[in-house]
Amino acid sequence: MTNKLLLPNRFKKIGWFILIPAFIAGVILSITGYEANWLQTNVFAIVNNEFFGKTLYFQFVEINITNTAVGVLFLGGAMLVAFSKEKTEDEFIVNIRLTSLLWALLVNNILLLIAFVFIYGTTFFSVMVYNMFTVLIIFILRFNYLLYKNSKTVIDEK
Repeated sequence: MTNKLLLPNRFKKIGWFILIPAFIAGVILSITGYEANWLQTNVFAIVNNEFFGKTLYFQFVEINITNTAVGVLFLGGAMLVAFSKEKTEDEFIVNIRLTSLLWALLVNNILLLIAFVFIYGTTFFSVMVYNMFTVLIIFILRFNYLLYKNSKTVIDEK
């Protein structure tokens, strides 16, 4: 079975090289709220809704893009890791990939349901921001765990 949507295996290393520092930077930003002064710039915004201000449409606005840069790097790295072929991409790996994706969607939606029922106020907004990343994180963790577990089983059987 050939899957034309997957990238070549070499992109997985590039993805890990981007994902790990972006994850660390994201954790630091979440904890400290730090914004790099040199990332203050004018960007084109389709919509910019300022707190206690007016809503701007299709205009350039001056903002700090620290969170944007880290988010783009994280998503780019995670997508390279998640959507790159394994060295040997056979039907067994394809099956693990599919079940990991379904499992990640199920777990993500259960977590989202819990958030809807038990989290309110501005904290809910933070949970929704983190929720954008959880499907990829859960998929990568589950897929690599199953690959690791199955590689140990194959070694034990030899």
